[in-house]
Amino acid sequence: MTGQPRLLLRNGMSPVGTGGSAPVDILISAEGRMLDIAPGISASEVMSIDVGGRLVTPGFVDMHQHLDKSFTLADAPNRDGTLMGAIEAFRAYSKGLEKENILKRAEATLDTCVAMGTSAIRTHANLDYELELKSVEAMCELRAKSRGRIHLEVVAFATSSAARGDLAVARELLERAIAAGADCIGGTPNLAPDPRSYIDMLLDVAERHDRCMDLHIDETLDPGARWFDYLVEQTMRRGMGGRVVGSHVSSLSAVSDDEARRSIDAAAKAGVAVCTLPAANLFLQGRDRRQLVPRGLTRVAEMLDAGVPVATASDNIQDAFVPVGSGDLLEIARWTILAAHLMEDATGRAFRMITDAPAQIMQLGADYGLRAGAFADLVVSRSENVGRLVAGGAADRSVMHRGEFVAGPLCAIHTAAPA
Repeated sequence: MTGQPRLLLRNGMSPVGTGGSAPVDILISAEGRMLDIAPGISASEVMSIDVGGRLVTPGFVDMHQHLDKSFTLADAPNRDGTLMGAIEAFRAYSKGLEKENILKRAEATLDTCVAMGTSAIRTHANLDYELELKSVEAMCELRAKSRGRIHLEVVAFATSSAARGDLAVARELLERAIAAGADCIGGTPNLAPDPRSYIDMLLDVAERHDRCMDLHIDETLDPGARWFDYLVEQTMRRGMGGRVVGSHVSSLSAVSDDEARRSIDAAAKAGVAVCTLPAANLFLQGRDRRQLVPRGLTRVAEMLDAGVPVATASDNIQDAFVPVGSGDLLEIARWTILAAHLMEDATGRAFRMITDAPAQIMQLGADYGLRAGAFADLVVSRSENVGRLVAGGAADRSVMHRGEFVAGPLCAIHTAAPA
């Protein structure tokens, strides 16, 4: 790996599995990439920072957020606690929203997420009759403003009134969103009068513009809601494996084991990834039950065992869909362990679901990870190992983006002696 060395992180600890760690130094180039990762690196005339034995991990990847909705709970409360109640509450509230308000709240949320260690976010921006392009434009503006501290992807999320309305109008909105700079295609087929045609339309637009697709799908405990299977089938038919995500897929937990196994195996074969959203599913699903209230998540462990790429993410933060949330993906990892009943290598699996898995799904490729050549997008925390980090978190976190500290106590170190 070539490049002019600029910074040496000394006296760090790199993860070894989930229960161990080993001494490591990291040499970083002027372009913000890791040139070398090894113990005892010597680099003369390069600024060095002693990280004091802290654990160094890749930055966290939150591949499913709704920055445009965050911190709107007080103005758009969900009166009945259901998914439809949340959709209607935000739809009514959004009629008076302006881009400046959306951008201000989203930027404040993003600041919090960065401070917690998040290095990449995929945010779904509402695209509907009420907001039209306001959310998409606000998120694209935020993406440009935030390039120096986080990687941000914008999903044109055709939902609510757009999903329920005319397909041609929804398509036209998506085309305008792509022209405005949206990175991905999204939508909610289960809200559409004809989910099959809606999925086809979304896939057509994604193919035409060479975009990945990330759908909210089967976000219900109705065992008859099985549009995930159709999405998988069409992904296979069109050869779009590795570019399609089904988020939520809650209804898969309501069908028989044999039916679920067929769906999961088909998804693995087709290359369809899944993102589970424990906060929203725990809060919204099962509201009609009075006994044995279900957890509401999809079959996370079975999908992992079958080789389906599975990520976990924040979803909404303090709005009608999720009334809580701190922007801390380690908290989400813990909720995933508990709600999905992860057992074997639980902390390791959960950690991969907020790092390697979403990075793979978002196609960050060789730019991501604790490896030479990748960007130095790192979390430097006071924790013994990954297992402890996931199980209990770490109050002391310093966050690096492209080789520059952007949050945490190490930001205060402006000068250091040569290595």
